[in-house]
Amino acid sequence: MNVVERVEPPQLRKELARAAPVRLRLEDGTELQGRGIGALQPVCGEVVFNTAMAGYVETLTDPSYHGQILVLTYPLIGNYGVPAMRSEGLGRPYESDRIQVQALVVQNYVDTHSHHSASRSLHEWLIAERVAGLTGVDTRSLTRRLRERGTMKGWLYPATMTAEKAQEAAVGVDMREEVFRAVAPREPIRYARGELTVLLVDVGAKDNIVRSLLARDASVIRAPWHVDLVALASQADGIVIGNGPGDPKDLVPLIRQIRSLLQSYRKPIFGVCLGNQILALAAGGDTYKLPYGHRGVNQPVQDLLSRRCYVTSQNHGYAVRDGSLAKDWEPWFINTNDGTNEGIRSSQFPYFGVQFHPEASPGPQDTGFLFDDFMRLVSSTARGR
Repeated sequence: MNVVERVEPPQLRKELARAAPVRLRLEDGTELQGRGIGALQPVCGEVVFNTAMAGYVETLTDPSYHGQILVLTYPLIGNYGVPAMRSEGLGRPYESDRIQVQALVVQNYVDTHSHHSASRSLHEWLIAERVAGLTGVDTRSLTRRLRERGTMKGWLYPATMTAEKAQEAAVGVDMREEVFRAVAPREPIRYARGELTVLLVDVGAKDNIVRSLLARDASVIRAPWHVDLVALASQADGIVIGNGPGDPKDLVPLIRQIRSLLQSYRKPIFGVCLGNQILALAAGGDTYKLPYGHRGVNQPVQDLLSRRCYVTSQNHGYAVRDGSLAKDWEPWFINTNDGTNEGIRSSQFPYFGVQFHPEASPGPQDTGFLFDDFMRLVSSTARGR
């Protein structure tokens, strides 16, 4: 694909008049050129796309995107601005305390925003957090390339630099170890609410998982994945293994801890997204990398037990291999687009996981009942102790 500079609509020309030209180069040689937004610096990362029409604040702060260059397929981004920074705690709509992506790529960025809660523009937010961005490129063409060739590494850099210089200077994230430490809290965090306590294993868990549990009157122990989980589990009535970035097979220490819990812990364990994959690996199953992943808020799944279908929010690049599950585990949900696994459950104990996000906000909340089901199990097993 040749380097093409996109001609902006008249209303955007003034906004981008002083923006420096920026390029995105993929490892297959594809290059696109547009105008920079946010910080002007060379970065690198896996290039992925998300098909949601709204929710860029939540998406940019989702730790599952840590280290990636994110392409938003919806062609108009920035029109409702960004709400005020949260001072502390779990303030909505943020899913973490910072932007997680390496860079943002959009087709048409709108700097003049309009929303009652907006306090700044998306560009100002990117600048404040030193995150690079690119606008004025054909994201439809780029998405088609990623769908055809699969996700691949990319470099985003000022067009004044050569590709060679940019690759030497680009800032990236080690996706095998550093990424998991970067998205987890340093030590356990406790949120007091009700009598029942849930241990949330944090490998980059979205804040809305905590909010979803607190809304159901659970107290939460939010623990980084690398601490002694077995000791913390003794204080909990149930466990949730949260979402996060990267390849689940790189989390061998966590897999070992969850395997130990599967052998001794008889209270409910619920895996979400990456947590579903970790649960499968701990139970003896296998995972594999998808060609371009599932990232968006319109992914259809089917419950294999009830045969009901749901529209879900998803963000993952890996999936559980169905045929690898042990005999006492079974597929629970499937993706009706491509037939990939979307959930597993144990036939013997209250252990289960889903590949999608029942806590999604914004996005479809069709599967929020899974947290209700989980808390009912937690309550019933707590009464029986």
